Amino acid sequence: MAALPTRRMLLRCALGAAALPFGPAMSAARPPQGAKAPSGGSAVHEATSVGAPLSVTRPPEGARTAAGGEGAPTGRPANTGGAESRIALVIGNGAYRAAPLKNPPGDAVAVAAALRGLGYDVTLRQNTRLSELIESLREFSVRAPKAAVRMLFYAGHGVQVKGRNYLVPIDADPQTEEEIQRQSADVGEFVDRLSAIRTGINIVVLDACRVNPFAGGVIVGPDGRRLKFRGATPGGLATLDAPVGTLVAFSTAPNGVALDGASGKHSVYARHLLANLPTPGLQIEQLFKRVRIGVAEDTGRAQVPWESSSLTADFCFKSDDKGRCG
Repeated sequence: MAALPTRRMLLRCALGAAALPFGPAMSAARPPQGAKAPSGGSAVHEATSVGAPLSVTRPPEGARTAAGGEGAPTGRPANTGGAESRIALVIGNGAYRAAPLKNPPGDAVAVAAALRGLGYDVTLRQNTRLSELIESLREFSVRAPKAAVRMLFYAGHGVQVKGRNYLVPIDADPQTEEEIQRQSADVGEFVDRLSAIRTGINIVVLDACRVNPFAGGVIVGPDGRRLKFRGATPGGLATLDAPVGTLVAFSTAPNGVALDGASGKHSVYARHLLANLPTPGLQIEQLFKRVRIGVAEDTGRAQVPWESSSLTADFCFKSDDKGRCG
């Protein structure tokens, strides 16, 4: 079987040797996922349906919202990049050769349509192979500094290896944990790249905590062979502390498993997200709390969404009829 290209090889082809890779060079300076954030930049985690509200920096009364547009953030400097002020990358991967998923492609289409209706410049990708997944993240990173609001929505398989989280393309065919790392995209490195932009806000939504397709010990290869997987990757995704100006939303708690909506059009998480996105004046923390309550109720608390946030600005996807957030 021909070896798949690695993430490093693909990035060199796309960017050249001088480009920042999604690889060890970026990982080296980053603390392990799950480690406590340094003083002054601690992440706020909400893992239950109730809890203290986030502390945010509010602008003076009467101040205009950044970018002057619907759902613009306030409190953190924003790059008012005109048509690029709100951008989103939406990815739905379901056509896996091993452990296919029903909902992600449709979830991605629906989320992309909802965001376009809210004024976002959306890039939609479905059933991405490794080269397409890496290139989509690279292109988004290039555009990101011009935007005041930057959002990634990913639905599909996601796995953790040694405390780091990876988005899995549909052509991944690993037989070891090390091959997962080479054949997938590291979420933490992508978040690090966004967090280096010192203006605006970042929103990363991961409906990617499905059952780990590589955790059972035996996987079925693309040619029908049954292969023994070497490694003990745990289910779900690992904790990821959000850097300042960033919110990371998971469809279930760390190490938990999210449900694909076998009997519905969308996953239970995507369904509640879509129901709350267009609510006027709903602050983002309250939006995800509503999603969490709805998902927990629908699943009998078997799935409880979770967020890590270090936002320092008020933000709504849609302002109220007076242009306010909250």
